[in-house]
Amino acid sequence: MKELTLPQGTIRYRDAGTGPPIVLVHGLLANGELWRDVAPLLAADHRVITPDWPLGSQELPLKAGVDVSPPAMAQLIADFIEALDLHGVTLVGNDTGGALCQMAAVSRPERLGRLVLTPCDAYEHFPPPAFAPLVMIARVPGAVGLILQASRLRAVRRLPNTYGLLTMKPHDDLTAAFVAPARRNADVRRQTARFLSGFDKRHTLAAAARFKEFDKPVLVAWARNDRFFTLADGERLAADFPDARLQVIDDARTFVMLDQPKELAEMIAAFAREPSRARSAELQA
Repeated sequence: MKELTLPQGTIRYRDAGTGPPIVLVHGLLANGELWRDVAPLLAADHRVITPDWPLGSQELPLKAGVDVSPPAMAQLIADFIEALDLHGVTLVGNDTGGALCQMAAVSRPERLGRLVLTPCDAYEHFPPPAFAPLVMIARVPGAVGLILQASRLRAVRRLPNTYGLLTMKPHDDLTAAFVAPARRNADVRRQTARFLSGFDKRHTLAAAARFKEFDKPVLVAWARNDRFFTLADGERLAADFPDARLQVIDDARTFVMLDQPKELAEMIAAFAREPSRARSAELQA
C-alpha cells in the first residue's frame, strides 16, 4: 500500500502495472479489496490504481472537520488523480462510487480519458430505495455504531439490506473486513455517518443534468440480475451520455467484479484500449 496526502487527509492505495492509468472507485462500506480479482487482470497492460476511498472501510480517517458530503468526495477523487499527475484516466465506479464518478466526470473532466460505470446510484436513486432507511438512521447519533457492532455477525451481513443481495453468493471474508475499520475507529465511524446523512438525489440529478457536457467515451457495464440498480438505470445512463454504450453482464449483481471478474476485466481492458473519437479523427486526418 502506498500513501498520498491530500489537504483532506491521507489516502492509501494499491498501484500495479504500467501503461495507461485506470483508477477504480468502490462504494460505501467497501474498500479497494472489492477489486481484488479484477485489478490484477487489468494490470497486465495498464497501470491500475486502487485506493481505499474514505467511504467507511478505510483504516485512516480524513482530517477532522473536512467536508465529507458526496460532492466533496467526488472532488477528492479528482484531487487524487491530479495529485498523482495522471492523464487520460479510465475512471471506473461502482455502487456509491459510481455516483461520485458521475459527479467528478462532469465537474473535473480534464484528466479523464473515459468513464466506466458498473451498477451504481444515479438520478433519483441516491440512495436506492432499499437503503433509504439507512440514510435516515445515520442521522440518529450513535445509530451507525450500533449497526456496525451488529455487523460482526455473518447473519447480519447477509441480510438483504446489508450485503446479502449485492452478490450472487456470499463473500463473508470481504464483508467482515469492510465493516471492521469503522467499528474500531470512532473518527472513521463519525465521518461515515456524516457522509451517509448527506445522501440526496439532488446531487445525482445535478450531475445527470450535465451528462451531455462529458463527450468522452463511457461504458455502462451493468449486471442483469442486480436487485438495487435495475437494467433500466443502466439503459438511461447509456442514453444520456453523448458517447456511451451499454454492455450487460449475466449472472451478476451490484458487485459484478466479484461475480464475474474475468468478464468485467475483459470489458474494461478492451474499452480502455480503444482510441477516443478525437484520436480516431487525428488518425483519419
